[in-house]
Amino acid sequence: MEIIADLEVHSKYSRAVSPQMTIPIISEYAAKKGIDLVGTGDFTHPMWLKEIETNLTEAGEGVYRCKNSKSEPLFLLTSEISCIYSDKGKTRRVHVLVYLPDIQKVKSFNSELLKRNANLASDGRPIVGLSLKQIAQIALEVDSHALLIPAHVWTPWFGLYGSMSGYDSLSEAFGDLEKYIPAIETGLSSSPAMNWRIKELERRSIVSFSDAHSPARLGREATVFELDGVNYGNIYDAVKNQKIAYTIEFYPEEGKYHFPGHRNCKIVYSPEDIKSKGNVCPVCGKSLTGGVVVRVDELGGAEIERVTERDKFGVKWIGDKKEKKPGYVMLVPLIEIISESLGVGVGSKKVNDIYELLINQLGSEFEVLLRTSVHEIKKVVGPEIGEGIEKVRCGDIVIEPGYDGVFGKVKIWGNKKEPSINQESLF
Repeated sequence: MEIIADLEVHSKYSRAVSPQMTIPIISEYAAKKGIDLVGTGDFTHPMWLKEIETNLTEAGEGVYRCKNSKSEPLFLLTSEISCIYSDKGKTRRVHVLVYLPDIQKVKSFNSELLKRNANLASDGRPIVGLSLKQIAQIALEVDSHALLIPAHVWTPWFGLYGSMSGYDSLSEAFGDLEKYIPAIETGLSSSPAMNWRIKELERRSIVSFSDAHSPARLGREATVFELDGVNYGNIYDAVKNQKIAYTIEFYPEEGKYHFPGHRNCKIVYSPEDIKSKGNVCPVCGKSLTGGVVVRVDELGGAEIERVTERDKFGVKWIGDKKEKKPGYVMLVPLIEIISESLGVGVGSKKVNDIYELLINQLGSEFEVLLRTSVHEIKKVVGPEIGEGIEKVRCGDIVIEPGYDGVFGKVKIWGNKKEPSINQESLF
């Protein structure tokens, strides 16, 4: 069966995260989105772990369900750790995802971090002075089937391949434990095709998750597995052995580090600009914050030839021509399509009411975006929203690329409609 999974989220105990990110609300919104399996996030935080134990009940090997619910999404025990340390004469800042199969293993892992002076109560995504290799060693000693996945690998400041504080390879980062890293997570600013260019990823899974800081952002990226049943063992096997059906992607240009630039100076460069003008900001004279597209060019080989096709619902699917990697689809969240289609703010009551009408009449958000005919959508909410969904499905949109912490702006109708979707207010 097909399982849509979003396994990078944060709790209300993480910095800059909505207080609505509680287990019941995450469960409610994941169901609206059509997410079958969602991460708990932040299991290293002592208060959040108590809430996990209070609100979740076992629903199979290594998976949990919100109590008093039989139909809502399942949960996997997940967390993200911020490793900040010195290595090879450089300060490294890298985020890594850790998944474990049961709460007792989580407690053992947390205990080992505490022994090494980690302040787990400081933040849901704790900052630790441990290296990536040390984190991997601790997790694998707790359970040999622990999953470790570097998060948003191209982010300049906190990605494993990041231009500011990352590495050039997994082996450089993890040493002899590199063989235990079965996957990387794309992050919002890169697509699977960009990651196909990295040779060491040929034998690894490429996964995508939302990194949601608020309920509405759940599922903006997701990974779809084809599984016999939903349990930790099957997820572990799928990630380790590249058994992924496809991924659901944010348009990478929307990501807040896609192009090089300087936020404060309002300077954004394309890769062509970098080649002709260099990497120095013309306003302040400092180096520009690196863009993902430029960093991929630095580390990657030639672009892999892609193929595209449209399914019966008009959705454009992108695949590797040699069929060595799973394909993917790029979407814009439904609430954002409604907002621009109507020319009203994304947080307005009108937009929310129409969103609720659509999912109540036609199914989950992913059902509406991927599997419902435009004709049926127009019957429920009228022609403009139906046309907006159709344009997103075929990629007929305009995006101002994000840079230096500024999200890109989506324009479904070019400059003809306002407001355009400013991701800065949606994180």
